[in-house]
Amino acid sequence: MKEIIGVLLVNLGTPDTPETADVRTYLNEFLTDGRVIDIPWLPRQLLVRGIITPFRAGNSAKSYRAIWTENGSPLKHYSEVQTQLLQQALTNLQNEAIQFEVELAMRYKKPAIETALLNLRRKGASRYIIVPLFPQYASATTGSAHQRVMEVLCGWQTIPPVAFINSYQAHPLFIEAFAARGREHDIAAYNHVLFSFHGLPQRQLRKADDHNYCLTKPDCCQTLCAQNRFCYSAQCHNTAQALAEKLQIPKEKYTVTYQSRLGKDPWAQPYTIQVLEELAKKGVKRILVFCPAFTSDCLETIFEIGSEYQEEFTHWGGEKVQLVASLNNHPLWIETLKQLVLEQIPANLLH
Repeated sequence: MKEIIGVLLVNLGTPDTPETADVRTYLNEFLTDGRVIDIPWLPRQLLVRGIITPFRAGNSAKSYRAIWTENGSPLKHYSEVQTQLLQQALTNLQNEAIQFEVELAMRYKKPAIETALLNLRRKGASRYIIVPLFPQYASATTGSAHQRVMEVLCGWQTIPPVAFINSYQAHPLFIEAFAARGREHDIAAYNHVLFSFHGLPQRQLRKADDHNYCLTKPDCCQTLCAQNRFCYSAQCHNTAQALAEKLQIPKEKYTVTYQSRLGKDPWAQPYTIQVLEELAKKGVKRILVFCPAFTSDCLETIFEIGSEYQEEFTHWGGEKVQLVASLNNHPLWIETLKQLVLEQIPANLLH
């Protein structure tokens, strides 16, 4: 009997259009997730729907319009391309014992996780592999996606075998794929390199800590160990260190930073924007920026880094903030996704 493997790629999501109404709908769904803004339900609803979204939707819509292309949202477009290319790569491995079906879902908006899982079930999937397109684990991203998958599957009469991929922040192929993107630039021509990751509130870092280890000393995240193996910040440092080693970037020439802070609570530090200001005021002129938490270019890379931070850096006396393209449709990234899937499959099915 042939085993049909259903592979679900999950990315964060994007508005249907860059118009204010659609951006508002997207932000409401995104920010009212209890794993994203982790406060009680009623205050969260009042904060998001009554304060954040009404004031943020218009400006966010302008930002989305600045990056929107003829293919629509870059994040959704590249995620769709990744899905198609992964399907092709896995189809080439099919045999009498195994068949692959790949679907894309967004945690927020479309295509919904429930819809994608139902599509896989209709195609006869008997085993499922959930692949979040977030290399480093965080409750607000991978955790939320996995929770939603479980909520959907709990409603099925037959709950199938499911493999959840937790993280792959230092997977050799993932590191090689991002290093290949870095080699598209003359790294030696830049004064400094930033590895800029999406930020996360410090309280969420602490909540994920079962060992009373988090933020107990200034360098607690800089070495991955048993106590912090699931810490988002520690995994970010692990990624940056692996990339720096692969590209032979010395420690004194790079900094791990965090961007996209929302609100006034302390988030993972140092903040990308503050480091850029400090470097500019020290006379640093050219900075190369990797964003290894994002596997598709999106608002946070194209606009926040490539436009907003470039403008600020110039204002402070710097010259160039050069964004390294995300993995998008790079062949090594597709190979990474293929290997992540194959690592979850019993060996006897592949031969």
